[in-house]
Amino acid sequence: MKQCTHADTLPRPEPAPRTETCPECLAEGTDPVQLRLCLVCGHVGCCDSSPQRHATAHFEETGHPVMRTHEPGESWRWCFVDHVLV
Repeated sequence: MKQCTHADTLPRPEPAPRTETCPECLAEGTDPVQLRLCLVCGHVGCCDSSPQRHATAHFEETGHPVMRTHEPGESWRWCFVDHVLV
């Protein structure tokens, strides 16, 4: 089974969200479907079901590998590099 090689390198404690919603969606006047939180820097971006996929764009721009859901009641994390739940 494939495992994430990046989770152990994440900052502790987890960074606080910089915003409560996706700032790129806010600037564009679009609504995010769901939100994701970068566990390296605290950037909040919209999920891949959103039209602009800002969380993925953030990974592609920065290389920050792991994000987690920023939805109430959810706690999963995803590694973009290893393509696995962490």
